[in-house]
Amino acid sequence: MDKAWTRWQDWAEVVLGVVVLLAPLVVDTTNGAMWAMIVLGALIAADGLASLAAPAMVYGEWFQMVLGVLLFISPFVIGYTDLTGAAWTSWVGGVLTVAAGAIALPAANSAHAGRSGLAGQH
Repeated sequence: MDKAWTRWQDWAEVVLGVVVLLAPLVVDTTNGAMWAMIVLGALIAADGLASLAAPAMVYGEWFQMVLGVLLFISPFVIGYTDLTGAAWTSWVGGVLTVAAGAIALPAANSAHAGRSGLAGQH
């Protein structure tokens, strides 16, 4: 079973979330782009921290991948594809977040199976 605070994929998710969260300080944004990046970045970082603390939380990795998809599509939905820095931060951050969540999913499944297997024996 994975130990808490050791999985590199979850640390990557935290770093990605913080980078997206802070990106509006250095890239041009609209009000909508800024809030999308702040909210999604904060959620990605928070979910990464939750996954670090509880490595058997499989749904956290699925939630992380959903957040990555939302980050990737946000420039299209909110309409900031013309803001190169903000758009590329969202696209790259979204793809990397989905990838980190997908790579962490087998480890989370393994940790969950190990944890539930011990609890189910009498």
